[in-house]
Amino acid sequence: MKPGRIRHMAIFTLKHAEDAPETKRFLEDGRVILSAIPSVENFEVLRQVSPKTSFRFGFSMEFADQAGYDAYNAHPAHTDFVERRWKVEVESFQEIDFVEAGAAE
Repeated sequence: MKPGRIRHMAIFTLKHAEDAPETKRFLEDGRVILSAIPSVENFEVLRQVSPKTSFRFGFSMEFADQAGYDAYNAHPAHTDFVERRWKVEVESFQEIDFVEAGAAE
């Protein structure tokens, strides 16, 4: 990762069963809606395989800089997805934001 870039990860468990059609729809809608926001790069939908956590899925994306990350957070497509889908369908989550070690110091 280049210095100054931000990797944002939201790891989560849905209220739906892992194999439910609603889960597939949530993950695909997240991919389509969030990856279309202009500052989002390298968007991935991830499935957890470790027994060490209860979180089952993740969205991972990168931003060129803090301005890109801020633009994503304020973008209407993101805020709408959070209000209409995330707050309704996500049971639990954690957000993690990384920069390359040394880049933020």
